[in-house]
Parts: sequence; structure tokens; C-alpha cells
Amino acid sequence: MSAASLTDSFLERAPLALRDWVVNFLPAPLQWLGHHLITIIAVLAVFGTFFAFTTIAERKLLARLQNRLGPNRSGLPWIKGLTLFGLSQPFADAIKTLTKEDIVPAAADKCLHFLAPVIVVAFSLMTFAVLPFGRHLIPVELDAALLYFFAAGAATELAIFMAGWSSRNKYSLLAAMRALAQLISYELPLILSVVPIVLVTSTLSTQGIVLAQGGWTFGFLPHWFVFTPWGFPGFIIFLVAALAESNRSPFDLPEAESELIAGHLTEYSGFKYALFFMAEYFGLTALSGLGVTLFLGGWQAPIAALQFIPSYAWFMLKLIGMLVFFIWIRGTLLRLRIDQLTRLAWQFLVPLALLNVGNAAFWILTSSWSGPLQLIRWAVSLAIIVIPFILLGRTLTAGYAPRAYRYAP
Repeated sequence: MSAASLTDSFLERAPLALRDWVVNFLPAPLQWLGHHLITIIAVLAVFGTFFAFTTIAERKLLARLQNRLGPNRSGLPWIKGLTLFGLSQPFADAIKTLTKEDIVPAAADKCLHFLAPVIVVAFSLMTFAVLPFGRHLIPVELDAALLYFFAAGAATELAIFMAGWSSRNKYSLLAAMRALAQLISYELPLILSVVPIVLVTSTLSTQGIVLAQGGWTFGFLPHWFVFTPWGFPGFIIFLVAALAESNRSPFDLPEAESELIAGHLTEYSGFKYALFFMAEYFGLTALSGLGVTLFLGGWQAPIAALQFIPSYAWFMLKLIGMLVFFIWIRGTLLRLRIDQLTRLAWQFLVPLALLNVGNAAFWILTSSWSGPLQLIRWAVSLAIIVIPFILLGRTLTAGYAPRAYRYAP
């Protein structure tokens, strides 16, 4: 099957055909509005449902990692014995949070206290607008899509500070300030890990970056950036920074219960409390989608023979793989201290990310090398990253004794 026929296949264009069919029922002056509303509703429905089942998947996977069962009782109450393996647990949790009492401290700033969870969810959802979910499925195609993504994502920091400040609670305020320190620290390596891709592709468009990773060598070696000597370290830096930006273990210090109760969420309850966790999952999903787009070929198939599968299916499979990886990390690593977290960002990730920018520049300047020079090109590019990685790692751990883990017999 040719590339043109794959692009125009029925399954590939089915979501667009369904949208256009619905829009045609509207009067001509309102069709543009219907077009955008359907796109917004589709994103909310798909990723709202995806969020619900990600929570149950995470609880199940963490339970297996810890040798327990996880949720397995919730089901359909009107059908005796039908528990559905606990798959309806997210819906039970949603009903529980909706019916819980919303308690607001008497001294709190009522307006800011209400707006903080709304703003953090809204800006988390806005980041989905520029992600290319398929060959033809991109909500808003912008030439500066990456700038938009990071601008929308950074706005959540304001909402976190609003939550801590408006609560009029010293624990909430301290936790909000610590959360801001963490987010600002890891915002820099996160953005620097993306700069090499912008240098190589000469575009800020997420769809353009995916198209730049098209093609295969021998039909089975994809031209994904993660398989380059500058793309792989950039991907690792991106993963570490994404964990910290989304407040995931081992960087979940803003909600370290043993130190700061529930962090900036201390004075929140009911559905407002749930909105913060919803925003956390939305942010994690959006960052995972960005990682898939930038480093893993986006909606491109891994081998040429599998192009007949719709592109949006490949995107979702890669996205699920990224989320499973983050869940696995949560169930494996211990929480860092705040000093370890900041040292890792400023003394290790930032210098390494800056070196990787130079590495990408070297890769571009030597793109004309061929034959034996290609081996030299790979060796020099790897040395630019590996040698500083070893030296920076030794500097980072100098003067600190190795951790000793002891387990009960």
C-alpha cells in the first residue's frame, strides 16, 4: 500500500469524517464554532476517560509491584457479584469526591482559594491543543507550538502559589514556595532538552518535528531522534525533568506528608482537592505526549510494514508506554531530599543539557561526513556527553557516602 493510500485510508480519516458529518447539520455561519466545540469536547472526553483509567491502572500496577491486589471490589451494585475486577473504581472515587463537603478556612482568600484548582486544570488541558495525536489529528496547528506548550505549562506554577497563599496556612505557603523552587529548577533542563531538536529540525511546530522523524533505514530502523547520540541523552534529561515538573516520585516533595502534611493542598477538600490531582495527571499525560512527539517519532509507525495501522493508534500506544514507565518509577525509587533535588537540577542536569545543545550543533555541522568519518562523528558526539556525564556524576556525589539499603528478612 502506497504512502498516499495510507494517508487517505478510511480508518485514518474516520475521526475527521465523523466530525465533518456532525458539523454539516449546523447552519453555515455556525459551522466554524461547531468545528472547534467538537474538537474541545473530543479532547475533554478522550483524556478525561484516559485520566480515569490511568488512575486505576496506576493503583493496580503499584499493587502488583508491592505484591498485593489493589482495588478489586467496586462494580455494579445492582448486579450481585459483578465487580468488574475493580475497573469502576475511578467512577466510585469521582462520586465520593463530588459528595464530600467543601471546607474553606475562615481566614482564607475565598476567591483565590476557589480559582487555584480551576486555573491549574484549565492550563493543564490547554497543553493538549498543540500535540499531534495523528497524521490529521492536531487540535491547533501553530508554527510556535513548543513555545505555546511551555507557556501554558508554566502558568500552572501561578495556580500552585495561589493555592498556598490563599489558604492562610503556614504549611501550605511553605509547601507552595518549595513547589515553585522545584518547578523553576526543572523548567530549565526541560526546555534545554528540547533545544537540540529545534536546532536540528529548524522548526517549533510539533507536527513539523514529527514529520522530520519520518522514514526508516532498511524498512525497520526508524529515524526517531531518540536513536541519535544527542537525542538519547536529551530524552533522559527530558524524562527526569518531566518527573519533577509533574510532581511524581521520586520528586514528589511538595506533598511529602511526613514533612508538610499535604503541601499546598492542606486546606483543600472534596472536589477541589481532586482537581489538583486531575491536573497532575493531565500534566503528566501532556508531557508524555510531548516526549513521544519530540523523541519517539510521534504518530510514526516503528517499522514501515506496520503503517497500515492508524497513526493515532501508534501515538496512544507510545503514550501508554510512557505512562507505564512513570508508574514503574514511582513504585521503584525512594523520595529525594530537597537539597538532593536542587543539586541534581543545577549541578548535573543543566550543565549536561547545555553540553547536549553543543552536541546537536556538532551533529548538524558534520552532517556531510560519510564513510569512515561517520564513525568518528558518532565517537566524538558520544564523547561530548559520556565524559562530562561521568565527571559531573562524580562531582555530584563527592563527599557523600553511598546509601545502604537493608531489608527485613
